[in-house]
Amino acid sequence: MRAVVSRVERAAVVVDGETVGAITEPGLLVLLGVTHSDGRDQATAIARKLFELRALRDEESCATTGAPVLVVSQFTLYGRTAKGRRPSWSDAARPEQAEPLVEEVVTALRERGARVATGAFGAAMKVESVNDGPFTLLVEV
Repeated sequence: MRAVVSRVERAAVVVDGETVGAITEPGLLVLLGVTHSDGRDQATAIARKLFELRALRDEESCATTGAPVLVVSQFTLYGRTAKGRRPSWSDAARPEQAEPLVEEVVTALRERGARVATGAFGAAMKVESVNDGPFTLLVEV
């Protein structure tokens, strides 16, 4: 699994003009990608890492501050661009594998006590965010 994690002041996901998920206070925006070899173990591991990641101000984490997390599925994180001009999506997991694993990450975060908002899997989403820093990390498990 791969995630692009941004420390944000606020963030929201809009689908067809309607906000489907949002955090309105400082927290993390997580763009989450799934590849073919990912399973439940990777979902649990990345949830733990995201929750405990000391990426907030003063080296705090969501675990220590209760800051919210907005999780947005993002298959394009596994796009390959080494050859040609058109990205290849062959490393991204198919939706029937990826969707349950994204849900597994969300569930594992909530089980740890995280306040989690989400996007809409497979939808054409508009992601709005106010990056704090800017502070953005690539997290892989």
